[in-house]
Amino acid sequence: MTTLLDGYREHIVAAHKQPLFLLLVGFITSFVFIRFSVRMIRAQVRWWPGNVTPGGLHIHHMVFGLGFLLLGGIGVFATYGGHPWIDWFGLAFGIGCGLVLDEFALILHLDDVYWSEQGRKSVDAVIFGILFTSLLLVGYVPLGVVPGEETRWGLITVISVNALASVITLLKGKVWTGLLGIMVPGLSWIGAIRLGRPSSPWARWRYAARPRRRARALRRERLLHRRADRARTWLFDLIAGAPDKVPANHPAAHRVAERMAARATAHLDAHAARALARRQARLADRRSAAAAGAAGRAVGPVSGVVEAAPVRSRLAQQRRRTVRAGRSRAFAVGPTGLESRPARHPRLRTHTRRIGR
Repeated sequence: MTTLLDGYREHIVAAHKQPLFLLLVGFITSFVFIRFSVRMIRAQVRWWPGNVTPGGLHIHHMVFGLGFLLLGGIGVFATYGGHPWIDWFGLAFGIGCGLVLDEFALILHLDDVYWSEQGRKSVDAVIFGILFTSLLLVGYVPLGVVPGEETRWGLITVISVNALASVITLLKGKVWTGLLGIMVPGLSWIGAIRLGRPSSPWARWRYAARPRRRARALRRERLLHRRADRARTWLFDLIAGAPDKVPANHPAAHRVAERMAARATAHLDAHAARALARRQARLADRRSAAAAGAAGRAVGPVSGVVEAAPVRSRLAQQRRRTVRAGRSRAFAVGPTGLESRPARHPRLRTHTRRIGR
């Protein structure tokens, strides 16, 4: 115990890192506490108080986290960062960080996805924040600059290169490698050199015109990353609880159902429009055939030559009207919705050829 206290005084207090240490303590403590609280509420334990719902309004713990953030940030400026206030305000700021980042997915999606698969982004954000704060605590404040001492530019360069490698690793879809690489510099460099995951932003930007590299990434995804994803899912279920299946009354499910219903309605409308155009084309064929038969019976053997031209002109007008009606009332479903598409019934073409002959 005495050794721990001596190490704390030497590496934390003497190095002016106590506010940052208290911030990290508040960060981890608030995250662990709130995760325990929400899991007890989810399990409907009787002895644990439920959600804060004054007047029926559910207040998320992110609201309390914003209050702690404001308290810590404004308090440091109000007291000019003097002791012992900066220590207490650092602790309050860390508590606020844990409460807000625990609902990072809710802020990102603007939807209550806490217990869904999208809610796992909150755990990623919390782990990233804890690792980054730990890096600053283990290293130098800030980045090798200590008041009264010479700046170590070599250390600043190494930390900057490691930060760039961690960002590239995260863009390649390797979240855990990038986060752990903040603490272990060589790990992030290896992740930045290796292939990115097929679903990552890096793959969309760099592998679209390189089919061989994309095929290698897909093959590696099937062989290696599935096992890592299963281990990651198991760890996240242990930390934050297993996500729920999307219920029937979930807003996201509503949006998906509405999009599917709109597509189905557009398809049915297009099908009905095509059927109507076919029926109208058949009706026009029958009318034109009946008119041609009546005109042929009305014309005598002598006057048939004289009356042939007007009858042929009327039949041509009827064919043009029929073709226009068939084209204007046929629709098809395209990628962007309802699109007009000319259509002519095969029986209509056969009939028009016969009349023309």
